[in-house]
Amino acid sequence: MLKQRLRVALQKPVSIYRKNKSRFLVVGLLAVAAGCSTGDDKLPILGQREAITKTVNGKSVTDSVYHTIPDFKFVSQYGDTVTAKNLARKIYVADFFFTTCPTICPKMKVQLKRVYEKFKGNSDVALLSHTINPDHDSVAVLKEFADNLGVTGKQWLFVTGDREKIYDIGQNSYMVTAQQDSSAPGGVVHSGAFILVDKDKHIRGIYDGTTEKGVDNLMNDMDRLLAEYKK
Repeated sequence: MLKQRLRVALQKPVSIYRKNKSRFLVVGLLAVAAGCSTGDDKLPILGQREAITKTVNGKSVTDSVYHTIPDFKFVSQYGDTVTAKNLARKIYVADFFFTTCPTICPKMKVQLKRVYEKFKGNSDVALLSHTINPDHDSVAVLKEFADNLGVTGKQWLFVTGDREKIYDIGQNSYMVTAQQDSSAPGGVVHSGAFILVDKDKHIRGIYDGTTEKGVDNLMNDMDRLLAEYKK
């Protein structure tokens, strides 16, 4: 059934994209910014910075504190607890979806499967997919969904949990749309973004996860980010 939905989705227009075109435009602009090379070829850190003044060796020093993903506590398709500690010393790609999504989710999972296949077995890389319909997407449902995608092991985790906490971390930490909307297909609205997070929990890029080009950019930037840690 899942494979059939994936095939159909690749042929259908993405109406939710048109409805939320401005949100996707923001994602696209951020993705472009993330793809621009800096002098040392490092990816930029996205999000607001906060200036913190502290005393070091008796002198006042002002330092920039970058936006970071806070700790969290969800449950994976295996029924175990997933926190930020599970992703320590890894770069990871986060996204938001739901298993009964009739529009962009099947396209997103086809594209994220490409990322999974490319980096499969790389202990420095993880994928984290958050359901935004936890009332339906139980542990068992997520496990079946992952199995149907051909996902094994714990490199790609599908997590569920408290609805409001998922929405909050999506909108306030990962900087993407994730909320209920009775007028939207499936009753919820979310962006098709893939968010690239580094080992320090900083966002290093946001990409259109519904397109091959967007995900090609993501995978290229993942290689660049991994290269940063080898220098």
